[in-house]
Amino acid sequence: MKNNASFVYSFFLVIADIVSLVAAFAVAYLLRGALDARPVAHPVPAATYLGLLLGLIPFWLLIFGLLGLYNSNIYEKRFQEIGRLFIGSFVGLLFVIAIEYATIQTIFPSKLVPFYGFLLAFGFLVLLRNLARAIRVILFGFNVGISHILVVGDTKITEELVGTLKDSRTSGYKIIGIVTQKASASKRYPGMAIFSDFDTAAKHLKPEAIHGIIQTGLYTDADKNNQILNYAQEHHVSFRFIPGNTELFVGNLEVELFRQSVPVIAVHQTPLIGWGRILKRIFDMLVVLPLILIALPFMLLVTIGEVLFNGRGGIFFRQVRLTRFNHEFKVFKFRTIKGTYNGLTPEEAFQKMGKPELAKRYRANGDYLPKDPRFGWYGRILRATSLDELPQLFNVLRGDLSLVGPRPLIPQELAIYEKRHAILSVKSGLTGLAQVSGRRNIGFDERRKLDMYYVQNWTFWMDIIILLKTVRVILTGEGAK
Repeated sequence: MKNNASFVYSFFLVIADIVSLVAAFAVAYLLRGALDARPVAHPVPAATYLGLLLGLIPFWLLIFGLLGLYNSNIYEKRFQEIGRLFIGSFVGLLFVIAIEYATIQTIFPSKLVPFYGFLLAFGFLVLLRNLARAIRVILFGFNVGISHILVVGDTKITEELVGTLKDSRTSGYKIIGIVTQKASASKRYPGMAIFSDFDTAAKHLKPEAIHGIIQTGLYTDADKNNQILNYAQEHHVSFRFIPGNTELFVGNLEVELFRQSVPVIAVHQTPLIGWGRILKRIFDMLVVLPLILIALPFMLLVTIGEVLFNGRGGIFFRQVRLTRFNHEFKVFKFRTIKGTYNGLTPEEAFQKMGKPELAKRYRANGDYLPKDPRFGWYGRILRATSLDELPQLFNVLRGDLSLVGPRPLIPQELAIYEKRHAILSVKSGLTGLAQVSGRRNIGFDERRKLDMYYVQNWTFWMDIIILLKTVRVILTGEGAK
């Protein structure tokens, strides 16, 4: 039967939000009197103030609901949740002010009360929601709120799915069985119940023990597929289907009538088309111009350091990279490599120093070598602090790069990647999802998967999140080597 854990969690989020809003504006009311000795412009008794506020709280919660703050798909997206809480708090405040103006009913005793209330509400909302999230994870450890999943099918995506959900204490899911006819399943999924067909699984598992079914592959027999779907609907079990070719169902989808009669699904490589590209370019220009002004003194200091500490070989590193639609451009960075190896590929550089075996270790280790002999101490400092990337701001200004996007790769690197055309459907970026997800701590293939995810699932909000995480990564040096 249906697991009510998500509903209960949403219910407590509503309660937490009510407490946060009431507490915030109650404290704001008290702070106005404590911090400012001036008399209030419109004296409002505390009981009247709280009564009016409580009457308007349901409308505030409605705004939160419309922003998706009570949907299950927002629970694990912390940055998105924080952003929506900020927007919801601000829009809700505007709504209350509009009610005050339209009804000529004084709600706030002075102009500072809504200002204090807004700041406190946002802070309390974020605090209590993070507390609720932490309590939810703790309850997972006691097997409370866990959703039981039956997986039907045995494809490549099945193994990935099982690996993602196997730790129920963090995922909130427990796989109670896998339906597959492959003999090797018991070895690949140790400790899990294996069923040869769906009928067998249905006989051994009670309907109330199954909260959801995930089918990872279609049977050639349509009746078998219908049987699984009918079972899920009859017993009110959630049903999800993961297609074999997952790339067809990510990115930007449009359902339309072809020739006014036949419904078709149009699949674009990326949702970053049309207005999205225009908005992204405008945003790049608005952000990069002040960033360049801020970065100029730092670039001057780095330039002096290049001359004094990094030997001969030029101040800048220039290399041909690829961006959207296979367009080649020259990327600009401060030179971190020794002058002897400047402009050479890693293979050429290691060959030149007489250590060609290092090239294989470099590639096998995710394009990284501890104590890489191509770099001196000054270059390592620039790379660890990301100061070597500052000249790329001019690449963004020129339109070669975007602030956020897949890492711009050299043609030799991308030539070995079979999905390069999808990655090159958007403009490469100064930073990206891969850079904020571990930088050098993840391998080449994993970074390309993250690039693909960004390309196929782009949103303007995702760009904002990545930029905020980039600031954190730079300040903490996370993943830098």
